Amino acid sequence: MKILVRNLDRSVTEAEVLELFQPYGQVESCVVVKDEATGKSKGFGFVEMTYAREAIKAIKGLNTLKVKGLGIRVKAAEGQA
Repeated sequence: MKILVRNLDRSVTEAEVLELFQPYGQVESCVVVKDEATGKSKGFGFVEMTYAREAIKAIKGLNTLKVKGLGIRVKAAEGQA
């Protein structure tokens, strides 16, 4: 299941996002979207989790969590149920 993670501080790394999600279950991939020209984070990313049940627990557990002072927004990516 693909998960959208928004409102990330621009300094948050893929490793840090991965660390947030791993306690909830098996993570297939984790990407922080970066600006092609500057290489800097755009403040959002995607996490792919193997099992939908684990992904739902991660969404519920992490949505609005404060990371580096910002409340992140976590939800199923568009087209995912």
